[in-house]
Amino acid sequence: MSKADQREQMTNGAGFIAALDQSGGSTPKALALYGVDAAQYSSDEEMFAEIQNMRARIILADDFTKEKVIGAILFERTLGEEIEGRKVADYLWSVKGVVPFLKIDKGLEEQVNGAQVMKPIPGLAETLAKAAPLGVFGTKERSVIHEANAEGIAAVVAQQFDVAREVVAAGMVPIIEPEVNIHSETKVEAEDILKAELLKNLDALEEGQDVMLKLTLPSKANLFDEVADHPRVLRVVALSGGYSTDEACDLLGQNGKMIASFSRALTEGLSKQQSDAEFNSALGSNIDKIYQASV
Repeated sequence: MSKADQREQMTNGAGFIAALDQSGGSTPKALALYGVDAAQYSSDEEMFAEIQNMRARIILADDFTKEKVIGAILFERTLGEEIEGRKVADYLWSVKGVVPFLKIDKGLEEQVNGAQVMKPIPGLAETLAKAAPLGVFGTKERSVIHEANAEGIAAVVAQQFDVAREVVAAGMVPIIEPEVNIHSETKVEAEDILKAELLKNLDALEEGQDVMLKLTLPSKANLFDEVADHPRVLRVVALSGGYSTDEACDLLGQNGKMIASFSRALTEGLSKQQSDAEFNSALGSNIDKIYQASV
């Protein structure tokens, strides 16, 4: 199975992308929801071991296969971890048929002009060079837009496309993620400005500089259809952004050209204390809901 197979799956595969990229900042919250209290680990090592066990349990579940989950986004540390004696990215693709992506951003700067650009990403070239041989197909990098400020939104999108070009040059496909805060009072206006900026930057890409986009579920259904149809775009995926699984799936169902890339909505209702049968049943139900909303 080759890059071409991975590309075909990401372009035309039916299903969604699982976001398993909880990082240092989001891990304690994800673990708490999973029933692992902060008192149960005393170091970063132990914390990351707990989240890796959770990820492995999800990946090993019967329903976690390419029939419904076409891709998965990993945290950088996960690249060094193993499942059943294979590196996680290799296991995902070789055993499960799920295309691996890597989260590369290092968090967000303070808010300026109603938006948060990404912090610098030191050693990006080395990270990409390390990930490619492991079978990683692409990357994901997140910024956040809090209000309809044209200057702030333009800065977020320009930075995203600069990083995207570097990822493309390394032979990978970037997932550009300019999230719009779902609680923004100017969400509708912000999404209109964002769409225009995205199209302008997409038009500036050259043949072969192909990207994916991960966007907040828009207030206006099918707002991003034109973006999805752009010749430089393989796929537009949606983030759950704080919506419950049911809300997110309902909104996604109204957007015909977006598929899901949910994190919290995927793991909703899962707990460490569940038996494997209970865990697999709860996860299977979430996967099925998200799959149905994506196809």
